[in-house]
Amino acid sequence: MRIALLTLEALANARAVRRFVAADPGRIAMIGLSDPFRAEKGGALGQTWTRLKGSGPRLLPYLFLNFSLPRLVGALPGRDGGAPEATPLRRLAERHGITAETVPDVNAEAFRRRIAASGADVIVTFHFDQILTAETIAAAPLGGLNVHPSLLPDHRGPVPTIHALLDDPVRLGVSIHRLVPKIDAGGLVAQAGLADEPALTSLGAAARLHEAAIPLLDRALADLAAGRLAETALPLLPYRGFPTRADLARLAGKGRRPAGWSDLRAALATPISA
Repeated sequence: MRIALLTLEALANARAVRRFVAADPGRIAMIGLSDPFRAEKGGALGQTWTRLKGSGPRLLPYLFLNFSLPRLVGALPGRDGGAPEATPLRRLAERHGITAETVPDVNAEAFRRRIAASGADVIVTFHFDQILTAETIAAAPLGGLNVHPSLLPDHRGPVPTIHALLDDPVRLGVSIHRLVPKIDAGGLVAQAGLADEPALTSLGAAARLHEAAIPLLDRALADLAAGRLAETALPLLPYRGFPTRADLARLAGKGRRPAGWSDLRAALATPISA
């Protein structure tokens, strides 16, 4: 089973994706890296301003620790890593002879051709922020699987753990589902819960859930290769986008935070190369 791995490297998923690659690098046909600050999305300032207008300043620590600080750390000399978890994904790919490239538009015809030419049997999206069309998914003979850190069908969208911490009771979990051209809407393949802890931040929960996804994903890929993958259709519940100012005020009122000191320590230990 050869995999085209598509990801946006950030604190929330970096260690999990690196572990997934390092465990069996021979099965990775190629890696496509989305850029959270790409010009098409307004660049770093444009993205930050958009989120600030919609969510207010309480979201800024989450954005900074998830996306910006690990890249600043990765730009420092001597941060080429050692253990896979501490090695930026692009450098880890180079170490194993895997082609890794930045993907401005996952649905561009040229990129679809590269997926097909890589020999990938399946596409895996693992914290990827671009929506694949049916034509792009079909570039791999066995289609695709997506990792999503929520108990689908709840909390479809980009920051599910923030919305999960707003729920009463809190229900955290991760899902593996079929990749379809609609956000977090494909048939459910596997799912596992995670116990909540009072001090757990939404960013910390996302990191733990991506780690918990690895054995589920490995089993799903084995079942897919063997032709025995089972899927369960789920109801399509409302899409949950970035939180509003009111959402984050309510989260603070519950004594919970999008990000905290533990995430700062993790960001400093998780360099990401540009």
